[in-house]
Amino acid sequence: MAVYEVFRHPELRRYKTHLCSKASLLMLIVLFLTFIPPLFVVYRSYGFWLKEAYYREYPDVDFKKELLLVLELEGETNYITYSTFPKYNQLRQQFLRLPLIKSRDEDRNGDGYPDSLLLDIEVPVRDTEKIMGVKLLLFFEYRLYKYSTFIMECMAYLNHESSKPGGKYEVLGDLRIRQKEPLSYKGLDLRYNQSIIDTSSVYAETYNLINIFKSYSGRNVTTVLADQYSVWSSGRGAGQPFTISATVSYPQDVYLYTPGFWYLIKWGWIQYVSVLLIFLFAFDRIKIFIFQNQLVTTIVEKDKAA
Repeated sequence: MAVYEVFRHPELRRYKTHLCSKASLLMLIVLFLTFIPPLFVVYRSYGFWLKEAYYREYPDVDFKKELLLVLELEGETNYITYSTFPKYNQLRQQFLRLPLIKSRDEDRNGDGYPDSLLLDIEVPVRDTEKIMGVKLLLFFEYRLYKYSTFIMECMAYLNHESSKPGGKYEVLGDLRIRQKEPLSYKGLDLRYNQSIIDTSSVYAETYNLINIFKSYSGRNVTTVLADQYSVWSSGRGAGQPFTISATVSYPQDVYLYTPGFWYLIKWGWIQYVSVLLIFLFAFDRIKIFIFQNQLVTTIVEKDKAA
């Protein structure tokens, strides 16, 4: 005749012993091996403490209406220049040319913050002068608010050289962040909220482009005009100025920062528990095997489970 199960119920077993016994010592060791090794496993995986993280934000950028322009002419030492810095213009009087500058901010999404800069520069040039290259520095105020309040002065560098004389230079690009170290997650950061160029200086080397770049590149946070698309148009009519047309966009960017304490705890807790569950399961089976087989002496009481 076939046999089949008609009913079942669990049985609860209680294993009792004295405080100073092998069973108590065993439970202490098992407790240690259950909770401590997962901590070392996660830590040695180099991901327990999240020291750096990324976030996205739209920067608040304003063009300071400051620039430094150099137009290279045909010949080794000939050039035309202009800047919004009076000291520089005094030092370069023999090469100075006053341009017509038009700039405006464009807010395409209507959020009250500028999305791009539209800049047009017309430089008066003699018909005998041939423009072979452009070097242009644009200066901005750059602000972030999502975590720490970060404010700095930054710049974009536009550069183009050609073997053919030009009449117009058009360029489009994105103002992007460059970081050598993470930003803080809170507080006010004004480390670089100062002029990139010492405009009060009367020394010519202060305004040399290579010196400006050396000083600027030494900072831990800078900007660069990335994803450039440019068109160099040769040919210029008699009496016509050399024209520069630039569009500098301020897109959403990715920023490296140092997370706060609670973010670290949240990240570390998830990793620790995921490894701990494996150890809990394994040592629970080990304890059942040891006490069921009485590998350590205990008093066994049987009781019906509720």
